[in-house]
Amino acid sequence: MTTPGQNGGQGWGPPPGAFGPPPGTSQPALPPQRPTQPLSRPGRASGAVGSGAVSSGAVAVAPRPVVREPEGVTVAGKGGGNGVVRWVSRTPTRRLWSVGSGLAVLALLFGVLTYIQVVQRTDAATSVVEHSQPLSDDAAQIFRTLADADTTAATGFLQAGNETAAIRTQYNNDIATASTLLAQAAASASSDDPGQRQIQLLSSQLPTYTDLVGVAGADDRVGYPLGGAYLRYASGQMQNTMLAEAQTLYQTETDRLHHDYGNARSLPWAAVVLGLLLLAALVRAQLRLYRDTNRVFNVGLVLASTAVVLALGWLTAAQSVAAADLGQSDTRGSAPLQVLNEAQIKALQCRGAENLNLVARGSTDSYETTWGVVSNQLAGKGGLLPQALAMTSADGSAQQSVAAAQADFGTWQQRHDTAMNANNSGNYGTAVAETIGTPGGSSAQTTNAAFDQLDTNLNSAITHERSNFDQLAADGRADTAGLAAGGLALAALAAFGALWGVNRRAAEYR
Repeated sequence: MTTPGQNGGQGWGPPPGAFGPPPGTSQPALPPQRPTQPLSRPGRASGAVGSGAVSSGAVAVAPRPVVREPEGVTVAGKGGGNGVVRWVSRTPTRRLWSVGSGLAVLALLFGVLTYIQVVQRTDAATSVVEHSQPLSDDAAQIFRTLADADTTAATGFLQAGNETAAIRTQYNNDIATASTLLAQAAASASSDDPGQRQIQLLSSQLPTYTDLVGVAGADDRVGYPLGGAYLRYASGQMQNTMLAEAQTLYQTETDRLHHDYGNARSLPWAAVVLGLLLLAALVRAQLRLYRDTNRVFNVGLVLASTAVVLALGWLTAAQSVAAADLGQSDTRGSAPLQVLNEAQIKALQCRGAENLNLVARGSTDSYETTWGVVSNQLAGKGGLLPQALAMTSADGSAQQSVAAAQADFGTWQQRHDTAMNANNSGNYGTAVAETIGTPGGSSAQTTNAAFDQLDTNLNSAITHERSNFDQLAADGRADTAGLAAGGLALAALAAFGALWGVNRRAAEYR
């Protein structure tokens, strides 16, 4: 039993000699002790039965508990007052949220990049269908109508004042068509279009050419010899200036078509690579969570991974199919169409050289030289007609038309040789009859008739290839319909899944 405490208070103190050395022995000096808190609640002395003063004996000090600080946490304020916990480094919860936020941002970047690249390729495909190919085709038709107008004017002049209504109508139609096509090209081309310069030059030069042809025809009808000179001058303007500009316009628009084709058919590699990196990051995050929590699946991250896989699959499949269809529209439509247009242009140049050679009446051999060069480009070895025949091998209808055109050129060549031999022998009337026929007589066996048949067959092949292009190019553009918006939506779903999955794990630390 303990004895009552001294100092006039009530309570229980330790028995004499409970602490310290036995009575009568010296006690070594102790270092100052840090004040300790009483073990009892405030207001009650240690060991006291009631309220009163604390006993004069020493107070027992309870052992201090060892407190482990959480990983990544430091405690500030030791040594005085209440300690304030300050988070200096990240906790597991904050690490999870950092990972989830990074995955969400990466997913949104993937969606935005997919949207941008798909829209760029869709716009390029639209440009191929609605701008580049039509402008290239219009440029070829501008060249064709101008060349045909020049040849028709020469044919009317060869009729020596007996120009038929059919020839006059054909000439007027060619000029009207060329004017309309130039106006359409000017409206379709943007201000920075490289072909705008050629369009403006042709539009300004066409009225001058028609005036010269009108003067030549008027002089010829009244028998003035200057008519031939005016016609040769007008034809020189056409051949050396206007058709050269038309050829440049055609080449410019064709180059633009090839550029748009390249953009439309390219795969969006940047989006694909970013999508693969995102998928790898999602898989790594799931493996890390599995090691830390021993849970096989995280529903949110699995949802995000599935959305990314679907977006990547849709992106690569749709763009690959679109590239294939656009490639087919090129090989089975646009490319043969360009060769056929060029073949038609060369045929018109041959016809013009043939007729103008007769107009010159032997004053120059430049037109016959032109015939030899251009006819070899048209039907010689490796020429445009053999190329067109090879390029239409997979299309029986177009190939039949091209084969018929080749046969027509063979007939044309024979009749041309006959007419030129007559002209070189001084039989000018026979040469003219072999070329354009005789007034009121049959013209079925003339060089012009052979040309007309060749031109008809080429037009048939051109119409067929243009139809192929329209269908296949439209299919290529439709293959990516909805892909831009769909890819962005799947990426947003992936971002949501990443945040949701991380939130479920982070909640376990609360």
